[in-house]
Amino acid sequence: MFHQHIVLPKKLNVVEEEGSKGIYEIEGLYPGYGHTLGNSLRRIILSSLPGVSIISVKIKGAEHEFATLAGVKEDVLTILLNLKKVRFALHTDGEATVTLSKKGDGPVTAADFDTTGNIEVMNPDQYLAEITTKTGTLDIELTLAKGIGFVSKEDFSTAKPPIGTILVDAIFSPIRKVNYEVEHMRVGDRTDYNLLRITLETDGSMTAKDALEQALKIMIEQFKSILDLKVIEDTRSTDTISSPDTDDGIIRVVEADDIDEEERVELLKTRIDTLDFSTRTEKALSEASIRTLGGLVQKTAADLLDIDGFGDKSLEEVEETLATFKLTLKEVK
Repeated sequence: MFHQHIVLPKKLNVVEEEGSKGIYEIEGLYPGYGHTLGNSLRRIILSSLPGVSIISVKIKGAEHEFATLAGVKEDVLTILLNLKKVRFALHTDGEATVTLSKKGDGPVTAADFDTTGNIEVMNPDQYLAEITTKTGTLDIELTLAKGIGFVSKEDFSTAKPPIGTILVDAIFSPIRKVNYEVEHMRVGDRTDYNLLRITLETDGSMTAKDALEQALKIMIEQFKSILDLKVIEDTRSTDTISSPDTDDGIIRVVEADDIDEEERVELLKTRIDTLDFSTRTEKALSEASIRTLGGLVQKTAADLLDIDGFGDKSLEEVEETLATFKLTLKEVK
């Protein structure tokens, strides 16, 4: 018997949720649809969800990003890298400013920002700098904005900012990590249907489930704009989808490694400053003009160890991060 319609999948299943992390599954996808939907959702989640980012920084005593501050251990460039790791939730439209003023020796963290009811710091423990003298001070003013994706500081405005205002690349995405994998499962007599598992982590400004649901809505809206859906015929199959708990449930044939060339190209465009590297590692890579995963995988371990400030711990960190994307450093021939 030949099927004349495609069996629709089951609804989204929550496998695990903890804090800003979540694991979700969609069962009963038509053969091949696991990668079709998984790849599309992953790209939408990474590129199209709204979030909040710092767009400019003022630090008292610093006219530019290469300045140093008396009584502060870190230089301004390092402070900027630490500031980029601070994630905010902005409960108002338009831009907003948030300030920090700290005096006396000791560490300065994101918890020291003077926030209002409209601004929330999602990771208050994020380290920013250390004041090294009892009379030392650190005064910072940030401008925050809502947006989507990544916007280079060169695209903000053609006008040169006033002295003391440092523009920074805006990373609006609220997503820290997202991955998917596909497994075969049984539907009726066939064992080549797909189970799609999505694992994601946000910065805390939205839940993982909200992020996934927003991505699904964005995908649906895109298709709606293309196709007039005034009449929708019900072509649901009456075939049942077997439960993973039954003997004839999921067949563990993982296809997660089957990354097509187009997806690989997009992956290699991922910017280093959107990944969860330590400040030391990120600064060393930045000063060596390594901006993306594509640039990173062109380097050997020896190349990286030749970079000032890049040691064995940084190398281990890079290799572990690349492994999560199923990438490796260039091998010595």
